[in-house]
Amino acid sequence: MVEIGPEHHGQRLDNFLLRLCKGVPKSHLYKAIRGGEVRVNKGRVAVDYRINEGDLVRVPPLRVPQEVPKFVPAGHFPVVYEDDAMLVIDKPSGVAAHGGSGVSFGVIEQLRAARPDARFLELAHRLDRETSGLLMVGKKRTALMGLHDALREGRTTKKYFALVQGDWQNARQHIRLPLLKWTTPSGERRVRVHETGQRAHTIVSGQERLGEFSLVEAELKTGRTHQIRVHLASSGHPLVGDDKYGDDAVRERMARQYGFKRMFLHAHSLALAHPITGEPLAFSAPLPPACEQLLTRLRAARAATSTGKTR
Repeated sequence: MVEIGPEHHGQRLDNFLLRLCKGVPKSHLYKAIRGGEVRVNKGRVAVDYRINEGDLVRVPPLRVPQEVPKFVPAGHFPVVYEDDAMLVIDKPSGVAAHGGSGVSFGVIEQLRAARPDARFLELAHRLDRETSGLLMVGKKRTALMGLHDALREGRTTKKYFALVQGDWQNARQHIRLPLLKWTTPSGERRVRVHETGQRAHTIVSGQERLGEFSLVEAELKTGRTHQIRVHLASSGHPLVGDDKYGDDAVRERMARQYGFKRMFLHAHSLALAHPITGEPLAFSAPLPPACEQLLTRLRAARAATSTGKTR
């Protein structure tokens, strides 16, 4: 029997159990709820029941898969901001925001493992595995809901640095292309521009022209899956290192010639009001060394080319 504390008030029952019963497949939990093995205040409830402070939840014995992935905490991510309500970290590239899709331990699982005394830690939003930069985590349910509301209502300013193929010439360009999720024959999730898709709006500003590549800043006005990646690719300027929507030959060349083996997309700036106090907050995260080193080498190559042309 588990008594619900204030930090879980209002949470869906299935989401509460997924965290409480780590390692148990979601299908097993749903079966237990629908079969009446899980009960709240001695009664049967639906999987989407919202638990309340003081509720008594009966959790039956549940079978965990025999092979549980071993995990050595690496979750000491750079902390950009922290108080009793929220946490902002600088996520490295190559780490998924959450477990799933073949990833056992993402950022949130690592943070929970590194902070065993934390009663509540939940992602406020997500970043793609290969995207680095600012990621917000709620430390209270009230703060998490406030962050969700701010993101949904467009009361945050999120900006990313991206290196794209081609010579980006516009100082500022609005990309408004609807995005539709779809699944490949192999089962991989993708996104494409389609008239029946969800409204999506990205503002792209040119930062630096580097010959056959350009550094741009992308500001999200909506938060669709793979939005920046698809908008830039659909505009003829795919992201360098993007294995879904980019150029395979360019990605291989970057790895071979420059040792650059990631996608060049970095969430560098974030501004919003504090979800509890309303205080204005602004955060920034510098480009990772691998990205800075690539830019340095591209600038040197461009300078050498310009000097050769002058001669």
